Amino acid sequence: MRIDLHNHTSRCNHATGTVDDYIKKAIELGIDIYGFSEHAPMDFDPKYRIRFDEMIEYESDILEAKERYKNDIKILLGYEVDYLPNYMDDRVLNAKVDYLIGSVHFLNKWGFDNPEFIREYKTRDIDKIWQDYFDTIEDMVKSKKFDIVGHLDLIKVFKFMPKKDIKLIAKNTLKAIKKSNMVLEINSAGLRKPIAETYPSKDLLQEAYELDIPITFSSDAHSVEQVGFGHNEAIKMAKDIGYTKTYIFENRERNIINLTNLS
Repeated sequence: MRIDLHNHTSRCNHATGTVDDYIKKAIELGIDIYGFSEHAPMDFDPKYRIRFDEMIEYESDILEAKERYKNDIKILLGYEVDYLPNYMDDRVLNAKVDYLIGSVHFLNKWGFDNPEFIREYKTRDIDKIWQDYFDTIEDMVKSKKFDIVGHLDLIKVFKFMPKKDIKLIAKNTLKAIKKSNMVLEINSAGLRKPIAETYPSKDLLQEAYELDIPITFSSDAHSVEQVGFGHNEAIKMAKDIGYTKTYIFENRERNIINLTNLS
């Protein structure tokens, strides 16, 4: 069995491929549970997300595909929501979906993972950037609006690493994730980025394991070629650390899957 819950389509304006393209590739790869989590609309940075008036069509497309492919693969419906206070919208937060992924892509409106704004790293204290990022993740977790923590240490994407011990920077955030009962995704997209490792790193995943934080898996595909990318590495890392179970969501309810059934 293979699980991949965090994926996009051309609707978000910075990915390619249709719903059917992604599903057919997932079936070809032997993925059993495949989730779409399009970048949710908000009144900020519209270039990289769907519009509010596209929500119904997006949700209908996924639900129709879920029915059409029900004999071949299990399709789940979600949104990836940017945690940005005063910009999140109840139309998204209360949407009738299987899950919401909470992600941080902005620090005070600075899109730190966007190559267009990479020069900003040179003008700021790197330790403060990292601490601000994890503090924002912690705030997101404490909001209790989301089911899955998206790409936990995304701030490392361009390899601007802190001088301070990352485990210390992330310590309180991980404790908050545990207290919130959220699920942490192992997102393999980092393997194809400059940092060349999963989100989270093995060290942070080890910390999560010791806190008994539950996990799930995603490739964060933005093209059909990226579907299932890095799945084997993510599964191996989780098993090597000691994880024996993983989770999916249906109708915002968490369901357990034995990790020994994953390959």
